[in-house]
This record gives sequence, structure tokens and C-alpha cells, in this order.
Amino acid sequence: MSNIKLFESQYIRSFWDDEAQRWFFAVVDVVAALSESKNPQVYWRVLKKRLLSEGNETVTNCNALKMTAPDGKQRLTDVADTEQLLRLIQSIPSPKAEPFKRWLAKVGCERLEEIENPELAAMRMRELYKAKGYSDEWIEKRVRGIAIRDELTNEWKKRGVKEQREYFILTAEISLVGWARFCAHAVRVATAWAQNRAHPTWLLGLEQGEQILQLRRVGTPLCPRGFNILE
Repeated sequence: MSNIKLFESQYIRSFWDDEAQRWFFAVVDVVAALSESKNPQVYWRVLKKRLLSEGNETVTNCNALKMTAPDGKQRLTDVADTEQLLRLIQSIPSPKAEPFKRWLAKVGCERLEEIENPELAAMRMRELYKAKGYSDEWIEKRVRGIAIRDELTNEWKKRGVKEQREYFILTAEISLVGWARFCAHAVRVATAWAQNRAHPTWLLGLEQGEQILQLRRVGTPLCPRGFNILE
């Protein structure tokens, strides 16, 4: 289960591993929070190289997971669990080290509470997105989307899906089918509009209309750039 945690003013991407029953955190986000570096990626790259040369097991045992990057794309990101982070922060001189340790403990306690009461997780997620300035409508859609995604991955797990690569493939297949259906619908609506712009059947509603305009702007493999039928 992917999530975003807030330490002071820094957002830290995280992932809860149901099988291992532990959190994994994006190391570069932790580095940004503790070092206050203007370029945490470079800071982590240099620190990682030094720790590797010293044979530090914290780095050699680091995992990598795909997480949503600032540009919105899924990218492989170095992650560490709580124990690894406690060792890692010893290598980052920062007055925030002790507050961060307490924050880690708090996150662990909150997860135990959320296991007992799943509604807490949704409530905390809403509060976080509200603090980031998102609208109530967007937040509800996001929460519903995450709930559906969790339900789907749980079903896959029941059916024997184990490797992360298999989850990526299944997710890609669903995305492909979804885009194909949406683009087919967009073509039908746009055709009706082109044939009779006064006909009310072309009216989609704001959300779908804006999605079609987005297709025109950015293009997709299924709806190439230059969706001329909407011109």
C-alpha cells in the first residue's frame, strides 16, 4: 500500500508491505527532510557512494521500489525500512535526527491503529490531501481510487500473484484497456459533435470534456497527438 507521510513540512513517500508487515520509506525524501539540501538526489548519491565504499550494510541491503516521482511518473526509488533508516540517519548530521526518530515511532504506532480500524487510514489521508490544498471532490475520488486499487491487488494476491513485476504487468494491461475504451468513447462523441454540433448528445460534462482536451494536448499511443476530429 503506497502512501505519503508528512514530517514537519516535508512529504515522505512510503509503502506498507503487508507480507513483511513493515513500512518502507523513500530514502531521498528522508535525506531532503534531514539535510535540507537544495538537491537531495545529489546529496543521497554522494552519501550512498561513500557508505558503499565503507561497506555499510544499510546501503548494500537497500531495496528499490517504483514510486510516483514529482513529475507524476513511476520511477525506481531507493527505499529503507525503519531499522535501516535509524542507521542511515546517523550518517546525516542534522538537528532533526531525534525528532525524526520520534516521527518514525509515531508512524509505526499509527499503522497498528489503522490495522485495527481501517477507517483511520482514510481519515488521515483526507487530512493530508486537505493540507496540500486539494478540493473535497478530488480527495474523495483519490480515496476511492486507492481503496479500489487495494481491493484489486488483494484479489490478485489471493489468485497467486506474488512478484512485483507481475503487479506492474497487470496494472499496465488494465491501463491499456481503460485508455482504449476511453479513446473509443471520445471518438464516438467527437464524431457526433462534428456531424451536428447543436445536438445535445455530444455534451459530456466538464470532467470528461477536459479529459478529451487533455488528449489533444499531450497525445497517447492510442490517441495520438493532434486529435484532429475535435478541431
